[in-house]
Amino acid sequence: MRGRARPPAAPLPQRAGVDPVRVRLPVDPAAAWPTVRDHLLDRFAGAIGAARVDTMLADGRFVGADGGAVGADEPYTAGRYLWFHRDFAPEEPVPFPVGIVYRDERLLIADKPHFLATTPRGRHVTETLVARLRDGLGLPELQPAHRLDRLTAGLVLCVVRAADRGAYQTLFRDRLVRKEYEAVAPYDPEVTLPRTVHSRIVKERGVIAAREEPGPANSESRIELIGHRGGLGRYRLLPATGRTHQLRVHMNALGLPLANDPVYPVVEPDPERVDHGHPLQLLAKVLEFTDPVTGAAHRFESALRLSGWPDR
Repeated sequence: MRGRARPPAAPLPQRAGVDPVRVRLPVDPAAAWPTVRDHLLDRFAGAIGAARVDTMLADGRFVGADGGAVGADEPYTAGRYLWFHRDFAPEEPVPFPVGIVYRDERLLIADKPHFLATTPRGRHVTETLVARLRDGLGLPELQPAHRLDRLTAGLVLCVVRAADRGAYQTLFRDRLVRKEYEAVAPYDPEVTLPRTVHSRIVKERGVIAAREEPGPANSESRIELIGHRGGLGRYRLLPATGRTHQLRVHMNALGLPLANDPVYPVVEPDPERVDHGHPLQLLAKVLEFTDPVTGAAHRFESALRLSGWPDR
């Protein structure tokens, strides 16, 4: 069976490092939208209001594949593509820079600070790693090959050209990247380390905390104690799998919840509340892999340090 044709390239440039929104008018035999406006009202009026949709149409904010403004009274054409730039809601700035550990014509290894989301999503759009790097470095095709949790700092592998993304994503899918994390958490001499933890982790959509439950293991983490002092431990964490919140869940299950974690062991009343002075004590410290394009062996190390383990 022949697949659906690829959509045409966006006729609008990025704005603040963020792509325009692409809309495909549904191919629905039961649909009865006489005009483009009728469909856009059905689709977006509930989110932004009918008046806002009409204003955007009047201002030429919706464009077709040729870049021309779409008129409100144009007949509805099933399968047609439209684009527009969203209105950016105000975002609290993340007051930390993005470090660049390595860059060549294909790769960019970024040192992401705490509190910065990796990709534009939800209420984090312009204050994201991808938007900052695209806008600041003039790299409109830059994309991450994997994601790092917003509260976690450290290394993120990005591709400079979109065409290269698949080769590097495959490294993560096939577990060909050695990832090493560092964490600060309570020290408990009763917890025997090092150890390898296996468990089944489940993360439900719309529920902020993941949980462990009985069943076949789908996660694996190696946990090592590097040192301890004053009731705190410094840990090396080596995940073999990449479940959501995996390291946080495994450390919490050992009775060693990460310092400043707003979700484990107890979800705070407002876990999205930002306190830049108390970041989650988790750092993606090392990435090691063999380059799928050149065959070169790479090892990258973060220049960031965890504030919970100072002066070392």
